[in-house]
Amino acid sequence: MGCGILASFLVLSLFFETLVCEKPNTDESFVSEFLQKMGLNEFQDHGFSGSFCSWRGVSCDENSEYVVKLEASGLGLSGVIPDTSIGKLIKLQTLDLSNNKITGMPSDFWSLGSLKNLNLSFNQISGSLSSNIVNFGLLQSLDLSFNNFSLSIPESISSLGNLRVLNLSNNKFESKIPSGISQCCSLVSINLSANKLNGSLPIDFGYAFPQLKFLNLAENEILGRESDFSGMKSVTYLNISNNLFKGSVVGIFEGPLEVIDLSRNQFQGHIAKVNFSSTFKWSSLLYLDLSENQFSGEFFNDLSRACNLKHLNLAHNRFTKQKFLKVGMLANLVYLNLSRTNLIGRIPSNISHLHSLRTLDLSQNHLSNLIPPIVNMNLKVLDLSHNNLTGEIPFSLIDELHEMERFNFSYNNLSLCSPNISREIIQESFVGSVNSCPIAANPAFFRRKAPKHRGLKLALALTLSMICLLVGLLFLAFGCRRKNRTWAVKKYSYKEEQIISGPFSFKTDSTTWVADVKQATSVPVIIFEKPLLNFTFADLLSATSHFDRDTLLAEGRFGPVYGGLLPGGIHVALKVLVHGSTMTDEEAARELEYLGRIRHPNLVPLTGYCLAGEQRIAIYDYMENGNLQNLLYDLPLGVHTTEDWSTDTWEDENDGIQNVGAEGALTSWRFGHKVALGTARALAFLHHGCSPPIIHRDVKASSVYLDSNLEPRLSDFGLAKIFGNGVVEEIARGYVPPEFLEPEGSSAPTPKSDVYGFGVVLFEVITGKKPVGDDYPEEKEGDLVSWVRGLVRRSQGLRAIDPKIRGTGPDAQIVEALKIGYLCTAEVPSKRPSMQQVVGLLKDIEPSALQ
Repeated sequence: MGCGILASFLVLSLFFETLVCEKPNTDESFVSEFLQKMGLNEFQDHGFSGSFCSWRGVSCDENSEYVVKLEASGLGLSGVIPDTSIGKLIKLQTLDLSNNKITGMPSDFWSLGSLKNLNLSFNQISGSLSSNIVNFGLLQSLDLSFNNFSLSIPESISSLGNLRVLNLSNNKFESKIPSGISQCCSLVSINLSANKLNGSLPIDFGYAFPQLKFLNLAENEILGRESDFSGMKSVTYLNISNNLFKGSVVGIFEGPLEVIDLSRNQFQGHIAKVNFSSTFKWSSLLYLDLSENQFSGEFFNDLSRACNLKHLNLAHNRFTKQKFLKVGMLANLVYLNLSRTNLIGRIPSNISHLHSLRTLDLSQNHLSNLIPPIVNMNLKVLDLSHNNLTGEIPFSLIDELHEMERFNFSYNNLSLCSPNISREIIQESFVGSVNSCPIAANPAFFRRKAPKHRGLKLALALTLSMICLLVGLLFLAFGCRRKNRTWAVKKYSYKEEQIISGPFSFKTDSTTWVADVKQATSVPVIIFEKPLLNFTFADLLSATSHFDRDTLLAEGRFGPVYGGLLPGGIHVALKVLVHGSTMTDEEAARELEYLGRIRHPNLVPLTGYCLAGEQRIAIYDYMENGNLQNLLYDLPLGVHTTEDWSTDTWEDENDGIQNVGAEGALTSWRFGHKVALGTARALAFLHHGCSPPIIHRDVKASSVYLDSNLEPRLSDFGLAKIFGNGVVEEIARGYVPPEFLEPEGSSAPTPKSDVYGFGVVLFEVITGKKPVGDDYPEEKEGDLVSWVRGLVRRSQGLRAIDPKIRGTGPDAQIVEALKIGYLCTAEVPSKRPSMQQVVGLLKDIEPSALQ
């Protein structure tokens, strides 16, 4: 056994002979010590055996004495580079330690004055970049990308006069780009992307680098204008995306540019009017991205000259309405994104000639008419959603879908027939499309076998049906006798039932509206979740007794609301949108179908619609317990009789709102908090859970309804946008935000204007007072908001609490709720919280189960 140990020792001694016998204080010993201390033990496996100058990645001078090049990329080296190792390689010119796990540099590293090429990329080096970099005066290439360097880039970088390649990307450098960089006039490539740089570029930045070909400043917070890039006559690659550059782009398009990425900045102006430099060559352009800026006007007039262009992205700008750009000369396009660029008209048929195209995004425009046959085997991404496209989706295109990675045809007026497409894909990528397949296209209809004993089963089924019908009629007759007042249909004689031809005219106390239809049975009613129910306008006439005043529930700002019972026992409220609609039938149908897809436990669901002539009738689920306004001001204890039609409410078939449990449960703080939190959740969903966000524009107490479980549900979302008129006219008195009352105020509602309306509703719930025209102590000509805000400012919030809810919960909680309303009704919109924040604040003061 002793002999075996001795033999092993001799073998290992011979294996590491080159390491054991190396002379101290030589380049060989420095490199060996470096590799060993950085965790590399298996030298032979990595090519470090034999003569030192023949090691992998090691190059020596002519006398094989000094190392001039050391490449140790991707060897798994880790930790801080030790002193007296590579810092002693006095003749070293090239050092590549990239793709390791190095975390720090030794103090003697900066004495490598002979270095010409340094690559430390893809490591874990942190801290600041030492100002001792001034010692690297011969350096030509410096790559420190993908590390954790922080703080500012040192001004001493100005000493690197021979530097040609600088890559500091994907670090955490902060502050401004140092002015000393302008002294590095030999630079050919600069990459400072993906840092935290801010401030302006150094003066005459563009003129400082006459040889520059590559410039990447993307993903920082750099300020500047197009003039900062004037003088760059040689640049072929320019990427300044995701910064804060402003102004026009006149001074950018010059020289032999091949790649231009100006996306996600704040550039403005009419790009079609830009007088491009005579040095700019459209034929050299391969990549152009101007997306997510504020460009206006029309597209480039000369874009067709970019015959070699492969990537074009103009999405999300403010262009005027214009027809599709001419793509005939852009035969090499691989990527085309014109999303949200205000396109109108048809999609040109010659788009199929773009045989190299892999991505086509035309979403969120106003494109109309048919989709042309797009036959392209290379197309992987296709998005035509949110347009006005009509007709059948071409079969040739449907056949290509299985080869694509992603596609979307949603929110158009399209139809398709493809039994092979799964329901999940249809619900995800064909929202709003109509299935145009004939019955014969469904093979399941022809695979049904004839059942045995068919005659016997048919007889049994008929017998059971007759029994059920007789029982149902007996129950119906008994129920009708007991009901004092219902909103069932009037019984028409045979002759009356035949009068279903229009036009039809209906009157209420405040308006007269006309449904100009020839035949009531020819106008369809769309019920979203029950598309097979063939309801028509005639069914609405029957359900409401020809929109009789006895079925009138309310008269709102948009028009009257009627109650009705559709066939099948579907209890609905019909809102006739009489006032302010300027949309075509197609536009109105598209918007209503979009609103019908929006579901939340605290929203009144839109279940369907009917387009009767110029009238748009929105069909909602029936809310049994009326609205919050009626509860607050007409129902002290939450009891309402159906004979009271003085306010805007929906009738309950069970004779109004009924208290459940202790008397006054509906006037407790727990119930008030429940109403406030549910309404806040509904608004937070509209603002933050919908894309694009939906601004309600008409948040008020009468828009909050109570269902059969007394859960609050917000109604009328989206209607003000579709059918409203002026901004202030859209909002009820007492709910108008201050910014809309100023002469120079904003003309567009925002989520913060909804927040203001919610704050007013919250004040109503807590105080029991109306927004205007109520008694506000110490406020002679004031309103609810100014009265409560004054009390909160003076720390007298307790005086505002409604006596009916005082004592039903902790006073401190109710006062905190007043403070939330105070924040929501701030005069400056930017000081109001978001609805997500409001939900969080209300949850923080949620009453406990014992209160």
